[in-house]
Amino acid sequence: MRRFNVQDPAFDAAFQAFLDERRGSPADVDAAVAEILDAVRTEGLAAVLRFAERFDKVRLTEATIRVTPEEIDAGAAECPAEVREAIAFAAQRIRAYHERQRPADQRFVDEAGVELGWRWTPLEAVGVYVPGGRAAYPSTVLMNAVPAAVAGVDRIAMVTPPGRLQPAVLAAAKAAGVTEVWRVGGAHAAAALAYGAGPIAPVDKIVGPGNAYVTAAKRRLYGVVGIDALAGPSEIVVVADAANDPEWIAADLLSQAEHDPAAQSILITDDEAFAAAVEAAVARQLTVLATGQDAAASWRDHGAVIIAPLDASPRLVDLIAPEHVEFAVDEPERLADRVRHAGAIFLGRLTPEAIGDYVAGSNHVLPTSRAARFSSGLSIYDFIKRTSIVKCDAAAFARLGPPTVALADAEGLPAHARSAAVRLGHG
Repeated sequence: MRRFNVQDPAFDAAFQAFLDERRGSPADVDAAVAEILDAVRTEGLAAVLRFAERFDKVRLTEATIRVTPEEIDAGAAECPAEVREAIAFAAQRIRAYHERQRPADQRFVDEAGVELGWRWTPLEAVGVYVPGGRAAYPSTVLMNAVPAAVAGVDRIAMVTPPGRLQPAVLAAAKAAGVTEVWRVGGAHAAAALAYGAGPIAPVDKIVGPGNAYVTAAKRRLYGVVGIDALAGPSEIVVVADAANDPEWIAADLLSQAEHDPAAQSILITDDEAFAAAVEAAVARQLTVLATGQDAAASWRDHGAVIIAPLDASPRLVDLIAPEHVEFAVDEPERLADRVRHAGAIFLGRLTPEAIGDYVAGSNHVLPTSRAARFSSGLSIYDFIKRTSIVKCDAAAFARLGPPTVALADAEGLPAHARSAAVRLGHG
């Protein structure tokens, strides 16, 4: 963990260097991924089954790669009742939040008499990647599949690494509207979704987080299919004053640190004694946290405490452009309203980021690695597309035709010009 003071003349350069350490290039897996994608593209299911045996040590067949509806029902039934209830509660809130994002079609006639507009249509098929191995992630299923279902996507295909499928994941798949589940993970799963592989039909877009191989695959497959984003390790910034309980703030910082040794947790406070109390609380909590090994590595290598006036926190948050930021202060909007770059903002002492991960209703798939400067979290807009509509009658075309000819001629595109000119009677 690093300590910084914004009053230090060298702060800007030192803190930027600290951020850049984490944003360096990951291990080069691109060549291996390129080989996997090419094999799946050319060989289809045979390559997918071969890679499943090589990487996951599981021998699958065309008949066993799909999780049957009966298996989904049986697995979901094993999920404890309180977890099923929590999944249903979260799904309802996520559904309601994303329903409010639904845009309207429009048609109007402008001052030139041209009828213009747009209409929104859902994607036909979406693939949802759900990680396995480190933990079960029913929330990943909900956050990726529920907005797709709200958008009206016809087919939602979930892929997840083979092995025992967690009951909570299957319960979430049922609640979210997933239409099919496949036992396949890694870069070959992304390739199967993009190109198709035997019974796995191709999709139009792939969403959901994965490891470095999955991320590299999504990067390479963009253009063959759409992708949501290239997700990096989790991030949180907590802006807190001394009126907070240090134990609460320490828990918030560790809530992201436990995701991954490369995750990043940063505290911004104006009180050095409070900062020391939070650091002590982090050390205590790490000794009893089941995920303490990963969280400790994250806090040690990528954690930071910044001593700064609270009024300076919006500038610092914008510099970091984090996935999540909490304002655990009185009148949090006063500071939060000045933030331009953040994936999600949590206001007040009783709004920990964990609420957003599960049941607030807003989406927890958010931009990382400073991508909040230019992108947004997952939403219904990731699963719909807008088509423009244009209609001219004779009077409208008479007004638009001549400038069309002039611009086409200026660009040296005579066929463009002629397509308008012939309708104007100019030969």
